Amino acid sequence: MQIDCPLCGARDIREFTYKGHETYLHRPEPDAAPEAWNDYVHNRENPAGRTRDLWYHGAGCGAWLLVTRNTVTHEIEHVALAREVRDAG
Repeated sequence: MQIDCPLCGARDIREFTYKGHETYLHRPEPDAAPEAWNDYVHNRENPAGRTRDLWYHGAGCGAWLLVTRNTVTHEIEHVALAREVRDAG
C-alpha cells in the first residue's frame, strides 16, 4: 500500500507511522471537564468503512498527514497535510 504524501509524492506505507483517528486534532481546552478529557484520550470510533486518520511521514518529510481511507477495501481516498486541515477547521 502507498500513501501519496502532498510533499513527497507516492511512498510506501513503511515510511509512515499510524497515530490514530482524526479525533486527536480536536483536543479539549485545558480547563475542559474530566469527561471531555476521558473521551478524548480513551474513546475512539472503530468503523468498518470510511475513516480519517493521522499518519506521520517519519522516514520522509516529517509531515503529519490526514488520510481518508476505507478500512474494508484499504483504498486511500484523499491525503492532506494535517496542519492545513486544522487551520481550515
